[in-house]
Order: sequence, then C-alpha cells, then structure tokens
Amino acid sequence: MANIKSAKKQAKQNIKRRKRNLARVTSLKTVVKKVLSAIANSAAVETTKELLRDAEAKLSRAKSKRVIHRNTAARKISRLAKKVAATQKTAPKK
Repeated sequence: MANIKSAKKQAKQNIKRRKRNLARVTSLKTVVKKVLSAIANSAAVETTKELLRDAEAKLSRAKSKRVIHRNTAARKISRLAKKVAATQKTAPKK
C-alpha cells in the first residue's frame, strides 16, 4: 500500500474506476448476448432491431468513456448489424 496521502487517494480512485468499468463491460456483454439470442431464437424483426439499437448505444457510450477501444466498438456494432440484416432478409414477409 502507498505511504503518501495522494498515492493512497489515487489507489482508492483506481479501485472505484475499476469497479465502474467492470460493470460497464459486463453490461456490454449482456446486451450483445441479448441481440445474439434474439437472432438465434428467430425473434420478431422489430424486437431484434430494438435490441440492436440499445446495443449500439451502449457500445458507443463505452467507446466515449474509453472503456473499450473505438475500433472494437465499431467492429462489434458492424458485426451485430450484419447479423440482424441477414435475419431480416430471411424472415418471412407478411
């Protein structure tokens, strides 16, 4: 443990930031899994699009907070959108 007062404060701040970032990363994983499970379960196209929109928003926010790298966020959004678009093409038309 640090001896200097400012170093002790910095260590406490690092712990707080780590917990916050872990929570954000966990929520990202959860929202991506929701989109993928909706695709796998052949959910309604509107529902899947709504989940994708939510995932895009969370990924963009994590990118802006520098929780994940901007290219990682772009790659994940792109891959999810591509999968949703593919399911939309195969979905039966009414």
